[in-house]
Amino acid sequence: MQTNTVTGSIEVSAARDKVLSVLADGARLPAWAPGFADTVTGDPAAGWQATKDDRTFALRIVVDDQAGTVGYLREIAPGRFGGARLHVAPAPTGGSVVTMTMPVPPDLDAADGAAVLRAEIARLGRLVSA
Repeated sequence: MQTNTVTGSIEVSAARDKVLSVLADGARLPAWAPGFADTVTGDPAAGWQATKDDRTFALRIVVDDQAGTVGYLREIAPGRFGGARLHVAPAPTGGSVVTMTMPVPPDLDAADGAAVLRAEIARLGRLVSA
C-alpha cells in the first residue's frame, strides 16, 4: 500500500507564538523546507507566490493562532488543494512541540518522504531556536 502522508514531531526551546510567527511568514519557508520551495514572495494580504525548480505556483498559508495550526496549500489539481500541515503546542516544561504532516509525492516512497520530513522539521527547529 502506498503511504499518502508522513508525520513527525520535534520539541523546540522556542515559545509557541514565536514558532507560529516563523511558520506564518512565507518568505522564511525556503530556509527550512527547500524541497518545497526555492523562493517565496508576497505577503498575507496580497497572497504568496512560490517557486520550485523554475515553476511558480500560488501558495496559501492558512494560520489559526488559537488552534496553533498552519497549513501550506497549493493547487494540486483543478480546484483541489493539498500540502503540509503543522501543529504547534506548548511543551509541558517550556518551549513547544511541533508536529508536521506532509504528503508523500507519488514518485517518492514513504521512507524517503519520512527522511525529507525529519530534515525539514530539524531545520525548522534550528531556525526557531536561534
